[in-house]
Amino acid sequence: MTPKIGDGPGAEREDIQQREEHWVIADLVGKGGHIQTIPVPDWVKAGVDVWTGAAGITTGTLLRSINKAGRIWGSDFSPKVIWGVVKQKAKACDIPALAPHDLRRTCVRLCHQAGGELEQIQFLLRHVSVQTTERYLGCKQRFRNAANDRIGLEPNPLDIEE
Repeated sequence: MTPKIGDGPGAEREDIQQREEHWVIADLVGKGGHIQTIPVPDWVKAGVDVWTGAAGITTGTLLRSINKAGRIWGSDFSPKVIWGVVKQKAKACDIPALAPHDLRRTCVRLCHQAGGELEQIQFLLRHVSVQTTERYLGCKQRFRNAANDRIGLEPNPLDIEE
């Protein structure tokens, strides 16, 4: 099954696959019908494995409602339920105001600070335009320390003829 972002039951157990020796959520259908594959860090996959093992989920929708007795109830839940959990955890961490895009912006900045390439961050966020990704990062072109100033091809100043 091909999951749609923000539509339907969400990712299913079968959508988590290995590609190029890395875990991914494969073939998500996003805005405009674009098919995307999203990388999943090993530590996230480990958390998913713990969840699915404890919940007894071997197939089907990954995130499901749990009743007061701690048993799976139904086949999925809405994005509003997920957002409610996120807001509750933010409040517990003394984060007074949180918006959904705050999570995207934080992810982008952490990826960039960790050395992530702009192009790869663009793919992760499913941005068509790199300018959109740059806005998330607050990137501006700097001429004083241009990226191509010191790339290892510079001539030795002593070798330059005057």
